Amino acid sequence: MSVSTLRTHVLAVKERLAAGREKIEARHRKGSPGIQVCWALSDLLDTLVLELFETALSDLGQDGPDGLRGQVALVPHGGYGRRDVAPYSDVDLMILHTSAARSQVVPLAERMVRDLFDAGMNLGQSVRTPAEACRLARKDATICTSLVEARYLAGSVKVYRKFASTFQKQARRHGWSLLRALEKARLDERVQYGETVYLLEPNVKRSPGGLRDIQLLRWIGFVRYETPEPDGLRLRGVLSWEDYEAVRRALEFLLRLRNEMHFHARKSSDVLDRVEQVRLAELFGYQGSEGLLPVEQFMRDYFRLTNDVSNLVSRFQKSARRRSRLVEWLAMIFSHQFEQDFRVGPTHITANQRGLAKLRGNLAEILRLADYANHDDKVIAHETRETIRAAVPELDDTLSSEAQERFLSLLSRPARLGELLRDLHSMGVLEKVIPAFRHARCLLQFNEYHKYTVDEHCLRAVEQAAEFQRDTGPVGWVYRHIKRKWLLHLALLLHDLGKGHAEDHSEVGLRIADDTARRLGLVERDAETLRFLVHKHLLMSYLAFRRDTSDEALVVRFAVEVGSPETLQMLFVLTAADLAAVGPGVLNAWKVEVLADLHRRAMQHLAGEAPAISPREHLQSLRDEVLPLVPEEGRSWFKTQLAALPVSYLRASRSGQVAEDLIRLRRLSRGDAIALGRFQPETGTVEYKVGTYEDITPGVFHKLTGALAGRGLRILSAEIHTLADGLVFDRFFVHDPDFSGEPPPARLDEVSRALVASLKASGSQPPTFRRLWRAGEQRRQSALSPLPMQVRVDNATSDRFTIIDVFAADRTGLLYTIARALFQSGLSVSVAKIGTYLDQVVDVFYVTDQAGRKLEDERRLGELRDRLLWEIEQLERQEAAAVGAR
Repeated sequence: MSVSTLRTHVLAVKERLAAGREKIEARHRKGSPGIQVCWALSDLLDTLVLELFETALSDLGQDGPDGLRGQVALVPHGGYGRRDVAPYSDVDLMILHTSAARSQVVPLAERMVRDLFDAGMNLGQSVRTPAEACRLARKDATICTSLVEARYLAGSVKVYRKFASTFQKQARRHGWSLLRALEKARLDERVQYGETVYLLEPNVKRSPGGLRDIQLLRWIGFVRYETPEPDGLRLRGVLSWEDYEAVRRALEFLLRLRNEMHFHARKSSDVLDRVEQVRLAELFGYQGSEGLLPVEQFMRDYFRLTNDVSNLVSRFQKSARRRSRLVEWLAMIFSHQFEQDFRVGPTHITANQRGLAKLRGNLAEILRLADYANHDDKVIAHETRETIRAAVPELDDTLSSEAQERFLSLLSRPARLGELLRDLHSMGVLEKVIPAFRHARCLLQFNEYHKYTVDEHCLRAVEQAAEFQRDTGPVGWVYRHIKRKWLLHLALLLHDLGKGHAEDHSEVGLRIADDTARRLGLVERDAETLRFLVHKHLLMSYLAFRRDTSDEALVVRFAVEVGSPETLQMLFVLTAADLAAVGPGVLNAWKVEVLADLHRRAMQHLAGEAPAISPREHLQSLRDEVLPLVPEEGRSWFKTQLAALPVSYLRASRSGQVAEDLIRLRRLSRGDAIALGRFQPETGTVEYKVGTYEDITPGVFHKLTGALAGRGLRILSAEIHTLADGLVFDRFFVHDPDFSGEPPPARLDEVSRALVASLKASGSQPPTFRRLWRAGEQRRQSALSPLPMQVRVDNATSDRFTIIDVFAADRTGLLYTIARALFQSGLSVSVAKIGTYLDQVVDVFYVTDQAGRKLEDERRLGELRDRLLWEIEQLERQEAAAVGAR
């Protein structure tokens, strides 16, 4: 066959592949089950691979009785072998050959690789003898799992049978080591793609509860029970009918979902990101309801299904790990009987026959077991958990006094609390105690702030609090000194359960807390504290990160609202645990320090720990400590500026540092500016101080923010102060993403020079911002439209300032845009607090007019809102245009 004829033949196969995919996609669009679509795709690939194989044998002169046909076998494996291949998945194909044909098979393999690739298939090919394939499978779990799915397609049946027989015998002989290798490989994959079912942007193939878990069940079945098929496992009695049906439903749902994602993307696409979630919810006909978006309904169904898969596969794994008689004998020796119902071993607690009988249908007994497990820091044995799971549907929702007592006792100790609560939730027990968990189960929070579902977030919040037991910082110290930890843990369990309703979740949470207090029989004092913690769980973070806590009146009002030192301790730890449970890195050292400062100052008012002198006298004493450290010359100037320095700066700075800053400012001449950067190791942030005179340039604040943002810095907070004689002293607290720790001196100098240059530059040319390419940025933002862009005005919190809260999606240059708009509106910014929550920000500005007064005129406030919204929309359009132009 000539080269041109050869290429014509391959191109014809390519066209048939494309046409075949189109026909199969049309069947998919008409509602064909996902499994049938995958079978059709596998049949199409089989036909085309066989055609290219036959042509290659013919062209190479190897199709006769003495050719390669009798010495090689084509073996699909992996997803292709399993016949659930997705539209644009890899085509995994192994060429098995005899040892005698090793040299002759090379041209065939090279030809197949080239032709299959040119025909448009994503090929994963290997060339091995049966012995080599089995040896590699024994050493590599990934190869082993792929070959579990192997099937015969063409060539020598004898060669294939030799491989299959050897592979099966090997699996029986090395079953336990293979089982451990399979489980470790899956665990590693889970760590890489998300350790929980409730990850809000899951990978439908690799995340927990996805297709890979169903495949893991198949692999364990092959190694342990000699069949990978769920139907075969059911017939052998190792997979219940209910679990078999759950696997079948999940496989159909996930395959159909994955097929749709591949067809839509026209390539391999397995990540269910926010954009896809919105599209698929609409495609699958979700309508939404009061309090729930269509996408939230769709994802709740997804999470419930994958949660079922994850749980049943986990149970199947544990059942397959049959312990040896020696292990069982040793466990019996090193265990002891407890209250005639349980046996407590080195790591597990197990119910005996009498204990199992008590667990069936008795919620108090189940909670008693969990309480003992937590007290002794033991895991509940798998067989015992299965008995509880089977008994849950028969449990009464009413709580006996013993059940109340046992649950509160469980909550009182952090030892294994998070794990046990998660077990109770997985088995359906937790919602028998707290019915609101039923609504929150697998409930998506469709925003960029939370990483987990509502129930997962609440459970993680409890786990985070328990981890504070070992924390050496202020949160750990406070947590260890809380006496009624059960009440804090209960509040954390409840704090977000009000989500998914039309009403504000804190208001719904208040009613849930009230109902839970009654169900658990709490005394009124404890019920009142629980209601406060759940209802006001956002209060402390709101004040710490969105209000000026240097205002002593605000701290006093906060302390009065909290009411008691113990409640303040709980609220402090609850706030920190809530932030930590949002996602990795959300609670950082800087946020801990800000919260701890508010906690310390509020505690002074609540616990009688205030200094013997008044706040005014305390501030004067701080100033008096600085005066001896500055030169005698110009002492009156130093006194004047000391009196004008802000309270927050004096309280947070050492007297020697204040003196150094004032000396630098004293040397400053009109028309000049200085800037200095200092790394703060306790918070992992950098503080930049800027000194100048207000007449150096119009709009000092927004130009400084532009300079910082232009260097890629994330501004966390800013204090803008005009001292005596028009002297400006601004402080910015920033995170430098270019450095994991302390930035080098050259970086601090570079940013400091940029700050000074921004004030001395002629004209009002806006800065150039460094743009980072983020794949899918524009489509992602459009999908996240439910996040509000708002401008709110608060004239009640502060006696001196109007507070402007701006809610918007995070964008490069956003802070600069807002600050410039405030300046152009004739406003002076005194304090700015910038809160960035993943892709959303809440920027807060304390402003006055040019005369130093609050903004009281409603018309002007309305115009200001419109102006800020317009400026942000313009920035969005510019960014969208820039993304589209790339």
